Amino acid sequence: MFRIRLHGRGGQGMKTAAQILGRAFFLAGFEVQDAPRYGAERRGAPIFAYVRAARAAIKERGVITWPDLVIVADESLVPVPAAGVLQGLTPRTVFLINSTETAAVWQERLKLSGPALTLPAGEGITERVDLPHIGAICAGAAARLIGAVGREQLAEAMRVELAGLGEVVAEKNLTQALAAYDAMASHEGCVAEGTQIAARDYARPAWTDLPLEAAALAAPDIHAALTSELANTGVWRTLRPVIDYAHCNRCAWVCSTLCPDGAIRVDPDHTPRIDYDHCKGCMVCVAVCPPHAVRATDEREMQA
Repeated sequence: MFRIRLHGRGGQGMKTAAQILGRAFFLAGFEVQDAPRYGAERRGAPIFAYVRAARAAIKERGVITWPDLVIVADESLVPVPAAGVLQGLTPRTVFLINSTETAAVWQERLKLSGPALTLPAGEGITERVDLPHIGAICAGAAARLIGAVGREQLAEAMRVELAGLGEVVAEKNLTQALAAYDAMASHEGCVAEGTQIAARDYARPAWTDLPLEAAALAAPDIHAALTSELANTGVWRTLRPVIDYAHCNRCAWVCSTLCPDGAIRVDPDHTPRIDYDHCKGCMVCVAVCPPHAVRATDEREMQA
């Protein structure tokens, strides 16, 4: 069975990549599972999707903890513990990352015991707004690394899964995916199928005794107000909204009310201020600003 895990951020197309790869496997004669895993977070939050493919019925369920292939679409996820990109890597796991750094750098940086490869996703993508195509690129690269999915099957899977996006968008994604498929030709078939995981081999985890505490400490109740302020969700952001105050009409009730995270405060003179520690970069404020005084900028450029 092939077990594949794709890591990215909300809005980068990991769910779609899993659907494309799953359909391509199906067209190649495999039994397939594909599913995303994410919560209620918005754009920029770490998410992952996974694909299982086998020639026989698949009885495994749940997330993949021992992957044969891990794909990381955004290198900024690596140091984020919640993203879990390194979970379950073994000496036989192929690690593919979208990065301008070389595979050797990542091999040394992460002390990987298995093979590492870099994704040729930077070619042709110079603007952050083009990052939705990264999902198609991941699917194309994965199909070639597996070696069991043909170019025609990948193309057909993409046409079906992206049919609702319009011909122009679908063709652009297809071009990117096939380019990634061709670029991985020298590594074709480097991902090997993992062995079946038998229930008889299951071992219970070690038992941990926890001390009893008073209900005021241990009960699942939040007694303190504004605890969400302690979670710095600004690190999820890939795009940053910036207000051009020369064009701002100070109609701050619009952007501040429609901000889903309440990350825009309003000064007494009705001037809006963005709280970048908690702004996730969903760009709702960019879309709703009446005078178009809020623009989207690349987060990496703002940090440079």
